[in-house]
Amino acid sequence: MTNNINLIPSKKIIQAKPFLRWAGGKTWLIKHLNNVKTFKFNNYHEPFLGGGATFFYINPSETSYLSDLNEQLIDTYIAIRDNVNLVINKLKTFENSEKQYYIIRDTEFLEIHERAAKFIFLNQTSFNGIYRVNLKGVYNVPYGYRNKNFLDEELLRLSSTSLRKTELVASDFDIVRNNIREGDLVFLDPPYTVSHNDNGFIKYNEKLFSLDDQYRLSNLISYIKEQNAYYILTNAAHNKVKEIFEKNDSLHELPRASLIGGTNAVRGSFNEFVFTNLAI
Repeated sequence: MTNNINLIPSKKIIQAKPFLRWAGGKTWLIKHLNNVKTFKFNNYHEPFLGGGATFFYINPSETSYLSDLNEQLIDTYIAIRDNVNLVINKLKTFENSEKQYYIIRDTEFLEIHERAAKFIFLNQTSFNGIYRVNLKGVYNVPYGYRNKNFLDEELLRLSSTSLRKTELVASDFDIVRNNIREGDLVFLDPPYTVSHNDNGFIKYNEKLFSLDDQYRLSNLISYIKEQNAYYILTNAAHNKVKEIFEKNDSLHELPRASLIGGTNAVRGSFNEFVFTNLAI
């Protein structure tokens, strides 16, 4: 398959924006995907969904298969897709104050639209928008003293429309194998095992995306190519990463800003790799 896709910044981008703040999100990348947005592919797959910046920007016309290991995240997307009015109405009952934050954080809601409203509220009002759980799987991020309104009705309704032709599931990334077909596009944004220019490891929620997982992901990419499908992979700019994902495809090194920091995090500019079998 020969397709000319230029990973260059566009002059103007019109996009459906993510409704969640997400550490490691790909909002920085979409300005480089101007031609990908108009590229003709069949179904779309994104197994590390997170904030969904790439999905919302590309806005695929065919079926999208979206997944993530975070069950609360996936339930939130399902609720926005299927019951956006109920989610909005529940959000309207919340108040952005420190007292209410901890009350809502500690409340166990039963209905999926209520859980989605809680997830969005905590995401928008927590410290730095970080998603973090303790060893028992309990969300424990403190209040963030953020004055911005946590409810954007128009954005949530737009997101609901964009999600109508999606299949959403909480799963390991290898689920892509179940649905991938010739001419599909797969966007892969895994948690980074190695940090940029460093050999340290990074936690992803309660689990660690290990070096073995990176090799599993490399095997998945080989499978994607065997199906005559397309992929775009983002990963840390690191020699080990380059070694694992070397498949004689295109490799770009692009700069990004580090916007959300955790313990001992360094804010600044970093480079990331983008691997793809879309011809340059």
